[in-house]
Amino acid sequence: MDHIETAAPLGPATRLADRLAPWALGLAMFAFTAVDYLPGRGDVAVLAFAAASGATAALARWRLWPLFAVTALGSLLFSTWPGFIVASYYAATTLRSDRLVAAYTGAATAALLGVPLLNSVLGTGFALGPDDRMAPGERVFSVLLLVGSPLAAGLWINARRQVLAGLRERGARLEREQAARAEQARAAERARIAREMHDVVAHKVSLMVLHAGALEVEAPDDGTERTAALIRATGREALTDLREVLEVLRSPGGADPLGAPPTLDGLDRLVHQSQAAGLPVRRDVEGTARPLPAAAERAAYHVVREALTNVHKHAGGAATRVTLRYLPAHLEVTVRNDPPPSPAEALPGSGLGLAGLRERLALVGGHLDAAAHPDGGFAVHARIPARP
Repeated sequence: MDHIETAAPLGPATRLADRLAPWALGLAMFAFTAVDYLPGRGDVAVLAFAAASGATAALARWRLWPLFAVTALGSLLFSTWPGFIVASYYAATTLRSDRLVAAYTGAATAALLGVPLLNSVLGTGFALGPDDRMAPGERVFSVLLLVGSPLAAGLWINARRQVLAGLRERGARLEREQAARAEQARAAERARIAREMHDVVAHKVSLMVLHAGALEVEAPDDGTERTAALIRATGREALTDLREVLEVLRSPGGADPLGAPPTLDGLDRLVHQSQAAGLPVRRDVEGTARPLPAAAERAAYHVVREALTNVHKHAGGAATRVTLRYLPAHLEVTVRNDPPPSPAEALPGSGLGLAGLRERLALVGGHLDAAAHPDGGFAVHARIPARP
């Protein structure tokens, strides 16, 4: 991949120079005009014209036509030349159409060649300036010097700006393409890892389901049979979830085969599953229950599910309480478990469940707190915005 170096940000000194440059140009324009035409005349008209030339040159970056007008007026009345240098440069760098640049070039050439000639023919009766009796070759040279040279410099600078702008755009496009390719590579790698996990986990869970089915058939008592049936049903449900997740990864059109997203209506099912697995869990509701935005209900569901999963892993058999507190603008979800009745071997986990919950809640403007209590229990508390 090509590497394009982007331009470094302008420093304070460069920015200051860029701001002062138009005004320095205007001051120079005033000085050149005044020094060249005031000696020998010294009238107010020349001084006013010099001031107008300086002001229009300073403002030419933002308004170009006043500079053109003052330059044309100066060539007609005073046969002045400094304005043509500035006007030609700005015409080349500012005018976007080749026709406009050609029209300006023709008009400036006519002014430099025709007005002095007209002054020479008519004398002082037409112009306020002195007669201009330059030879034809000198007039052509003045056109090349006052119009051609700044015009060529401006065209070169304008072309260079366009090249640099194209390079910057190309660099930005390449960076966007690189980011898109990196994201595609990450998505492909996540899909590959997910498929491998599906294959491995599905195989293990399938064996668990088969053994649980065999144990259910040959169970020596009703308690063992119920436990084996619960294990088999839970395993089959896990296999179904794995297949659905894999279908999401394979879906090219972005369709969601998982159906409706989980909501608070599914909390009873979570609680019943935990109770069936031997966890004494209770669900309480404080405040007036009401429908909430879908994002808030999904976030609350995931908080309860992750918290109950952690209780199963790290505090099996501990009494647990799930509390939903409906507030005017928020929903508070608290899952608190007592100390485990006996030390239990913690089941393996990724250690990223709570971090993922914090990220999920941050997306909906919520907040998550999770901390152990001095008595050995643990509490997960989430505050979720409940307004659309």
